[in-house]
Amino acid sequence: MPSAQITPDNLPLRDIHLPPAVSWWPPAPGWWLLLLLFLLLIAAIYLFRRHRQRRHFRRLALLQLEALERQYNEQANVQILLRGLSRLLRQTSLLHFPQSDCAGLVGEEWLAFLDQRFDEKPFSQGAGRLLADGPYLPQSQVIDAEALLILCRRWLQKLPPAPKAQRRQR
Repeated sequence: MPSAQITPDNLPLRDIHLPPAVSWWPPAPGWWLLLLLFLLLIAAIYLFRRHRQRRHFRRLALLQLEALERQYNEQANVQILLRGLSRLLRQTSLLHFPQSDCAGLVGEEWLAFLDQRFDEKPFSQGAGRLLADGPYLPQSQVIDAEALLILCRRWLQKLPPAPKAQRRQR
C-alpha cells in the first residue's frame, strides 16, 4: 500500500470565513438604556425648571411684601402701606389669573375676589377690609397692620402657578 503523502495542496481545508460585520442597528441593550436615561434626565430638568419658575413668581411677591413691611416699620405711614399692598396684590393677581377675572374689580368685588382663596372671608369681613376703606381713613387712625400683612402673606402663599400664556405676554 503506497503511503499517501500529505501536502498542503491536497489537504481538505477550506479558507477562513469571517462572520458578517456587526450592524449599527439595532443597538445593543446598553444603548437603549442610555437613551432612556438621557430622556429621563431631560424630563427631570424640564420639570425642575418649571417648578422653580412657578415658585419664583410667588417668592418675588413675598420679597416685595417684606420690603413693604420694613418700610412700614421704619416710617409708620399707613397710607403708603395700604397703597403698596393694594398695588402688590393687583400685580400678582394680574400675573396669576386671567385679566378678565380681576383687572377691572374695585371695592367689594375686589375684596370678594381676594376672598376666593379662603373659606372664611378675611378680606371683605376682616383685616383685609382696610384695602377698600384705607384710602378714606384719616391719617391719624391706627390700624392693625400686622394682621393685614399676615393676611396678604397668606394670600400670596396660596397663589396658583402663573399660566404659561400669561407669563409670555409680560
